Amino acid sequence: MRRSCIEDKSEGLAEGVIEMFSSQEEVFEKEKRYIMQTYKRPRIVLKAGKGSKVTDFAGNEYIDCVAGIAVNAVGYSHPVVVNALREQAGKLMHASNLYYTEPQVNLAEKLSEISGMHKAFFCNSGAESVEAALKLATKMTGKTGFIAAEGSFHGRTLGSLGVTFGTKFRSAFEPLLQKGTKFVRYNDAPAIRNAIDENTAAVILEPIQGETGVIVPSDGYLREVREICTEKGVLLILDEIQTGFGRTGRWFGKEHDGVEPDIMTLAKALGAGFPIGAMLATEGIEFEASEHASTFGGSPLACTAALASIKVIEDEQLVERSRDLGAYFREKVREEGIDSNPVVKEIRGRGLMIAIELTMSCGEIVAKALERRILINCTSDNVIRLVPPLVISKEEIDTVISVLCEVVK
Repeated sequence: MRRSCIEDKSEGLAEGVIEMFSSQEEVFEKEKRYIMQTYKRPRIVLKAGKGSKVTDFAGNEYIDCVAGIAVNAVGYSHPVVVNALREQAGKLMHASNLYYTEPQVNLAEKLSEISGMHKAFFCNSGAESVEAALKLATKMTGKTGFIAAEGSFHGRTLGSLGVTFGTKFRSAFEPLLQKGTKFVRYNDAPAIRNAIDENTAAVILEPIQGETGVIVPSDGYLREVREICTEKGVLLILDEIQTGFGRTGRWFGKEHDGVEPDIMTLAKALGAGFPIGAMLATEGIEFEASEHASTFGGSPLACTAALASIKVIEDEQLVERSRDLGAYFREKVREEGIDSNPVVKEIRGRGLMIAIELTMSCGEIVAKALERRILINCTSDNVIRLVPPLVISKEEIDTVISVLCEVVK
């Protein structure tokens, strides 16, 4: 028998909002009955989180090295974020973009300050920010062709899917909107030069390819691409959805090469777990009235979450922490000898965006780590992707590495 309640000791909110289940099996059964089966999930039900750890239905605690896929950069239930959201929710959650709101203006100014870009368009997700970027590039150039990289992942909507590489994402939905997209090898700037033609509106790249397995380009690659785009008169779009907000040990991945794109897409860690996306552009590259819009984009609540997240990153020096702990993580992995295991092909990454590439599928390793209360993610079939909250401690990293040593052996 289920009971209906929502517990909030400080506020005493009304009962009957969240239905509590008597068993995990009940959750699994209803999920299968009422939710489209688009995800393959382990059979655990997460209930709460604090810092770098989450707790499941049965009270088991896990160190989370997935972080909502690089979303929960400041950790779970950070008091600055929670309190900011509570305060804003009691004032104004949504107003639509028919009116001015202070959080939206403040966030746009803050993003300009930390990114070096000039103006923002707010939306609700990474895919939406890529859609906006493609649309803006087409509007500014009058062209419809795009150049993207093999191994790229920019989203699953029809437009963003058009610049996403891989038949497993695309094949069921052909023909796509971006039929003029050319895919070239990642980390090969001359290939981009050769692919540009009279119909090319923009080049779109990830500073580090995340979904393909944390593929880090050579130093100077993005700089060379920037020079080619400037020379050829095409726009450069950098997809910082996964690499932004300290993940790679810099505020944004573009900083490793000192590059300024024409357009930049953001989401994931921007909202500390609250859905928000943003497209930033340089001076003179922008939409005019009624050319693009989003009902929920840049809501007061979402912008407050983003402002709180950025404040935590600044106050707790999480960008520097990501750089230092990322180096610590990779060094400890090598000290423990994981890289000498014959099934380990390569360890790579920047900051707390780390990959362990295997010579085998890593599904079983992910499952065994779960049994030992560590959440890790398998991407590109044979790559363990580690993107923990930036607040993870050295002690928690040591535990993760100890478990990885055990399960890889």
